[in-house]
Amino acid sequence: MSYKFSAQHQWIKEQSPQHCVGITDHAQETLGDVVFVQLPAVGAHFQQNEVVCAVESVKAASDVFAPVSGTVVEVNSRLSEDPSLVNSDPMGEAWFFKLSIDSKEELNSLMSEEDYLKSLNQ
Repeated sequence: MSYKFSAQHQWIKEQSPQHCVGITDHAQETLGDVVFVQLPAVGAHFQQNEVVCAVESVKAASDVFAPVSGTVVEVNSRLSEDPSLVNSDPMGEAWFFKLSIDSKEELNSLMSEEDYLKSLNQ
């Protein structure tokens, strides 16, 4: 499965049976140099578009939202030790958490990469 995107600049990618979630390259560029990532608790359940965690940069702090409803099954503890990964590899090594999702329908309602990129230029 390819990446899917939310209007809040999160991405999600299936890595069966879980789904990896992170912030987009556009989001990290807007934030600037990331200095801290607050990760959610494993086992916590979130509804689609609910605040899951936060990311702080030298310029601003921003909430990270659940692109779909689900339960956190893993967090990327590397981000606690090296938050700059968010700037260097936002769509890869800097994933924030993995979800066991509640609904494929919510996943299917998210934007494709092409639609997400178009939304940035509107």
